[in-house]
Parts: sequence; structure tokens; C-alpha cells
Amino acid sequence: MGILRHPDFRRLWTADLLSQLGSRLSMIAIPLLAVLTLDASTLQVSLLRTCETAAWLLLGLFAGAWVDRIRCLPVLVYADLGRALLFASIPVAAWFGVLSLTQLYVVLALTGILTVLFDVAHSTYPPRLLEPDQLLPGNAKLAANHSIGAVIGAGAGGVLVQWLGAAATIGLDAMSFLWSALWLRSIRTPEAQPAKADRPDLRREIADGMRYVFTHPLLRPIALNTATTMLFQAAAGAIMIVYLVREVHLQPGTIGVLSMIGLLGAIVASAVTEKISNRYGDARMLLLSSTGIGVAFTLQALTAPGWQVGWYVVSMLLAGFCIIVCYILQVSIRQRVCPPELQGRVSATMSFVGWGAAPLGSLLGGALGTVFGLHATLWVAGLAALAGTVFLYLSPFRTLRTVPATQQVDQSETI
Repeated sequence: MGILRHPDFRRLWTADLLSQLGSRLSMIAIPLLAVLTLDASTLQVSLLRTCETAAWLLLGLFAGAWVDRIRCLPVLVYADLGRALLFASIPVAAWFGVLSLTQLYVVLALTGILTVLFDVAHSTYPPRLLEPDQLLPGNAKLAANHSIGAVIGAGAGGVLVQWLGAAATIGLDAMSFLWSALWLRSIRTPEAQPAKADRPDLRREIADGMRYVFTHPLLRPIALNTATTMLFQAAAGAIMIVYLVREVHLQPGTIGVLSMIGLLGAIVASAVTEKISNRYGDARMLLLSSTGIGVAFTLQALTAPGWQVGWYVVSMLLAGFCIIVCYILQVSIRQRVCPPELQGRVSATMSFVGWGAAPLGSLLGGALGTVFGLHATLWVAGLAALAGTVFLYLSPFRTLRTVPATQQVDQSETI
């Protein structure tokens, strides 16, 4: 059981698992609801994702400064309750025959705001609940929830929509947020109120978080590598389904099954990251896993009809494994080297860098695919993601085995 013997972490982990499973259901059910029930166009469906993620660009940095001033646990509880109410409004409206695309846009925009607040508070909260040596196993368990939710949700979402309907499936997501809030509310470990600044200045506090990230010899290369990876991962992701359907000639059901197989690598990573990090060192494993991500996206370009479809499965397995290892190590390193009073702002800055690159990458992938073709774009995206590891190899990570618990890093070894 390990870290799950900690009763309050077990409650946090259970709450996170419930909300992850529910969220994966809605990721499938909401687009299907828009297409099958509301007869939405391609552009209208794409706007659903835009509404859902726009809050990161608008509020991500503010959320970090705000969370550093307050206790995280109430934010988590109220964000879950708010999302439960918003998602519950969708099956209710469908029941009365008044559901519209406008309601979906409003619900996703509002839940997007709550998700930003929840995610920043969620990544800031573990250092307030756990001891420093418990952060790596704790983050590994939480990352496992992402993997489990992705694998189960990818398969169960479509089945539930077929059996119950899209609106009812979204209702299950609403219930998952309610259950999550109840588990979070049961946490008993007192959370200290962060010290408040005498004269709060959000602009200065946000700048402090960004300055800390981009002047820190370890966090800056992580941020730059993350931005590069997210940019070209999104570029490949924007065209991958089109490539598989039009050039590899796969059926949608086959694509779904192959993607589920690939996500199994993420579950394996969640189980072994702590062991391999302890054995080989977290700095070394961060370098290897980041390189593996670039290699995985490059292998995607080898996908072709016939037996070469196997390259897609191999690339998905490798990408799923390396992304989770990299995520766990990045979060653990960040939490270890960052002062408690900056945890929220640093977390928000890192999320802002990654999520801000994703929509730009989608646009880039579509543009490159239109001009140069889908296959050439996959090669460009994979090789560019691989090249992004240079930020890590030109940083102190290349000489470290394990990142020190304090900021004992040669400040001259920066990129």
C-alpha cells in the first residue's frame, strides 16, 4: 500500500480517481451529444474544446498567485461542487427538451474556470499534506489516476453513451465530482493558513512566480522542454486521427482499441516510476523519459497501412510510459525545490507554459499538414519534440543523478 497507508492522502487519492474517471466520460460524451443530439458542425464542436481550455490562458497565472494566499482544500471542495452542479444541468436540460449548444458553451467555460482553480490548488496541496520524502510516491499514485481514467474512460465512455445516452453519461460525471467533494471534505489533517502579504499585489506576485521559474537553473529547462513538447505533441495530435483514417485507412473502432492499448504504458509508468527513480536517480530518469517522448512521437511517423500499424501501438506505449514518468518527476522536482510560499504561482506558471503552447501547436499542425502533407508533418513534429530535450541536456541535469532537496545547484550551469 505504501503511501496509501496515509489516511488523508488515501482520501485525496480516492477523490482524484473518482473525478478523473468522470471527466474522461464527459470528454467523449459531450462531443457526441453535440453531434448526435444537437447536430453541431465541425467548427461548433471544436469550439467546445476552446471554451473548456480558454481559462488557462486567461486565469492560469492569476490562479497561482491566489492559491498561494489561501488554504487549498476548500478550493478543491468548492470547485468540485461547482462542477457537479454545472454538469448536472446538462441532463436536466435534456430531460426537459431545452438543451442547446449555448448551454454547453457556458457550462464548459464555467467548468473550465473551476478546473483551473482546482488543478492549481491540487498540485499545490500535496506539499502541505505530505512530508518531502512522500511527494514522489504520492505524485506517482495521483498520476496513476490519470492513466486509469484515460484507459477506462476511453472504452467505457462510448459504451455508456450507447447504453444510456450522452446526457445521462454526463450526469455520471456530475456525480463523480460530488463524490470527490465528499471524500475531500473528509480530510482531517489541518492545513495552515499561508502568511498574507501586507499589501497584496497580484501583478508583482505573478511576476515573482514567473521570475522564479525562468531564473531557476532546474525549473527553466523543464519549462522550456515542456513548452516544446506540448507544442509539437499538439501539432501531431491535431492531425493524427485524420492521418489514421485517410492514409492508414483504419476504422474509428480500431483506432480506439489501439489507443487504449497504448495508454497501458501510462499505467505501467505509474507503478514503476518511484522504483526506477530511486535506483537510477530522478535527474537521469527525467533526461531519459524526456528523450523517450521525442522518440515516441518520431516513431508515429512510421505508421502506415498493414503491419506498420504496429508502429502506432509501439509509439503510443512508449509515449504513455515516458509522459507519465516525466510528469511525476517534474512535479516532484518542482515541489522539492520551490519554497512553500511560491508553490501555487510556480505550478500555475508551469501549467500556463504547457497549456499555452497546446492550442498554438494544434494550429501549427493543421497549417503544416495543409501545406506539406500529413506524413511530413508527423516527421517534423516528432523530430522537433526530440530536439526539445536539448534544453535539459544543456542544463545542470546532465551532471546530476538526483536533484537535491534544497536549491544546491551551481547557478553558473544554466542554459
